[in-house]
Amino acid sequence: MTNEVPWGDTVEVEFDEGIAWVSLNRPDKRNAMNPTLNDEMCRTLDCLEADDRCSVLVLTGAGEAFTAGMDLKEYFREVEATGSVTLQRQVRRASVSWQWRQLAYYAKPTIAMVNGWCFGGAFTPLVACDLAIADEKAQFGLSEVNWGIPPGSLVSKAMAATVSQRDALYYIMTGEPFDGARAAEMRLVNEAVPAERLRERTRELALKLAGLNPVVVQAAKVGFKFAAEMTWAQSEDYLYAKLDQARVLDPENGRQQGMSQFLDDKTYRPGLGAFDRAHA
Repeated sequence: MTNEVPWGDTVEVEFDEGIAWVSLNRPDKRNAMNPTLNDEMCRTLDCLEADDRCSVLVLTGAGEAFTAGMDLKEYFREVEATGSVTLQRQVRRASVSWQWRQLAYYAKPTIAMVNGWCFGGAFTPLVACDLAIADEKAQFGLSEVNWGIPPGSLVSKAMAATVSQRDALYYIMTGEPFDGARAAEMRLVNEAVPAERLRERTRELALKLAGLNPVVVQAAKVGFKFAAEMTWAQSEDYLYAKLDQARVLDPENGRQQGMSQFLDDKTYRPGLGAFDRAHA
């Protein structure tokens, strides 16, 4: 564990072979997200973006929860009680900033490791992460309807971006919980594994991503996310621009090296062997 940069008290960061394990750290509150945690996560993401020890970011929760969503008392009631519209805007801005804007288009690959409770507002950072692995018994839920309110912030958008309309509306409208295995069936997460395998499987995936060309991976993921909301014509123009941008920004010159291994050296065959960055 390190505190070389000011993560704050509600966020913990551990480095391991290019992986930054970022834990929401309010276990006594099931890692419910309050204004302090949101501010500290904004800073954490900014710091790790420039930290060479982080090639891949894994987001998880301390203790037995990923996050139970927004802290109803501190995020809603106490902020609203001030009567300050300006404060409400600032608090919302910090929340949306890290949970969506920063995380969804982050410069490095991101994986959500859902180790327990994942409720309400937790769905936004879950979906904003590029990939997600869950404990098969983790508990998910959109219980807002039971309190007389619809899902807040970007939660409904997160559901619409990942699961079918029928599944999304069922859980949004009934408020019924579901487990990690069901989340994988709906493709809300990539995989659901036994709890004892969760960190190991997440680490395997993170190390694979860490071994790939970072410029190309970032261009590929951002290109997909923007193209998903574009027309075909817009996507054609944008994705060719991203391809050209990646070639200019890539210090490894991965395109030329990959083509050389495939066409000239015959050392790389997709599906049969890994591209060798170390000897490219």
